[in-house]
Amino acid sequence: MTRAATGYGPLLRTPGAAAFYLAAALGRVGIAMTGLGLVWLLHDRTGSYATAGLAAAGFALAEALVGPHLARLIDRFGQTRTLPFYLLGHGAAVAGLLLSTTPAAAVVAATCAGTAVPQLGALSAARWAHLLRADRAEELPSAFSLESLANATAFLLGPVLVTALGAAGHPAPATALAATLVLGGGAALAVQRRTAPPAARARTEGEPRERSGLLRPAFLLLALLNLAIGLYFGTMGVAVTAFAVGQGTPAVATPIIAAASLSGLLGGWLYGLRKHPTPAHRQLVLATIYLTATAALLPLAPSALWLGAAVVLTEAAIPPTLVLLTVLTERAVRPTALTQAFTWNNSASAAGSALAAALAGRAADTWDASAALLLAPVAGLLLVVLSVLLGRVLDRVRGQVARPGRPAGSALSQLLVRRGRRVSRGS
Repeated sequence: MTRAATGYGPLLRTPGAAAFYLAAALGRVGIAMTGLGLVWLLHDRTGSYATAGLAAAGFALAEALVGPHLARLIDRFGQTRTLPFYLLGHGAAVAGLLLSTTPAAAVVAATCAGTAVPQLGALSAARWAHLLRADRAEELPSAFSLESLANATAFLLGPVLVTALGAAGHPAPATALAATLVLGGGAALAVQRRTAPPAARARTEGEPRERSGLLRPAFLLLALLNLAIGLYFGTMGVAVTAFAVGQGTPAVATPIIAAASLSGLLGGWLYGLRKHPTPAHRQLVLATIYLTATAALLPLAPSALWLGAAVVLTEAAIPPTLVLLTVLTERAVRPTALTQAFTWNNSASAAGSALAAALAGRAADTWDASAALLLAPVAGLLLVVLSVLLGRVLDRVRGQVARPGRPAGSALSQLLVRRGRRVSRGS
């Protein structure tokens, strides 16, 4: 067996990989700019944060609810055939938003823009899986770490860029720039046919149809794990700000959040540099235990310095956790449903974030910021429990596959038998 390469260099030297990775990364910066850009644009035009928030919420909800269904079409018909239509729809919606003359029209256009926004991260991850699955599966964690780095960088740079433009009095150009990045990155991805996964229709022609795996216990638990990590995200966004304001030092929220982002970037980069012999589901249990233990320090924080240190320690576990969830998702569903599975995970995380933001805000108003921060270790405990349950489900499935004389009619068994090499390594 060929020993898998370590580090990111061999991955990016894979023919076609750097091109699709950079195209999707560029587009993700635009996606990271869009939600906050809507707030700047609508508040500038209407003077109302309520209208601005409604437009941003419409965009986010449409993206979360419609995205998985668009991803299903991408899996069925292929990235290169479907992406142009989604890009056209997104571009038309943003143009309508910029040309809108009433608040209601702007909210509708923003919602339509969210409906058609392409899930570039899921598309890029699906390409990595297609390129590496056959004979370089050991490198998938590093590839998904690259995806995590691209996503973290986008959500670090995007809000800063759109805020700088909005504060300088240019909210409309900021929204236009965001759309340009999304459309440019998406178009560059659409024309790269060589690395695109085969469409499900072409892949299954002449073969018996099998279930995608999206309704099996393993993937349902993975979706719940993504919802739980979203609970953590939503808690931190509100609770850190509430803590800084409650301490009478609102300005410290910015360096705390920036330090947390840098900690996450470093953690994700280090995780992807080397192979990890421990099975992925056991790594996930360890990562979530660490996250819960460090998050337990957050509600005990007596000062901003303590809180900042605890946040930095906790955030280091987030990228490895997200990478492991992506790895396990790739192994839990059929390749013909992979884009849809990744997108459902994103939607679950967004739902958890929205729920936690509301709960943390209520806790901060009713009690104090420490009560809001208490939701972070609660989310961590939920992650630990779900990770342990996922491990038991995967162990049981392996036992069924390995049992002598087991009929081959089960779709899941057939899938795992075809992936027997990875199963035997504890995938």
